Amino acid sequence: MIFITAKFLIKPEHADDWPAIAGPFTAATRAEPGCLWFDWSRSLDNDQEYVLVEAFRDGDAGAAHVGSAHFKQAQQDLPQYLTATPRIVSQSLDQDDWSELGEMKVA
Repeated sequence: MIFITAKFLIKPEHADDWPAIAGPFTAATRAEPGCLWFDWSRSLDNDQEYVLVEAFRDGDAGAAHVGSAHFKQAQQDLPQYLTATPRIVSQSLDQDDWSELGEMKVA
């Protein structure tokens, strides 16, 4: 799978509305056949920062995502709400789902 984590810094006046602003892009991405997950979280340390954790089945699914109409629309629509270019970590992993955190095993 392609596993991606990205940090988005949102302009202060739009930070509370970011889930709705990114909502159409999020819904369209989650509907992609190769999307495993696409989840936003708000930082506990900076209320202007949202962290996106996403995964795609493989490189072809990732390429389909980047080539999609909704991705191209997001490239046009979303930057106006940001204070900086998002930062990203992207890795290919030999797995297809979350692994169990053995060090915190729940009995």
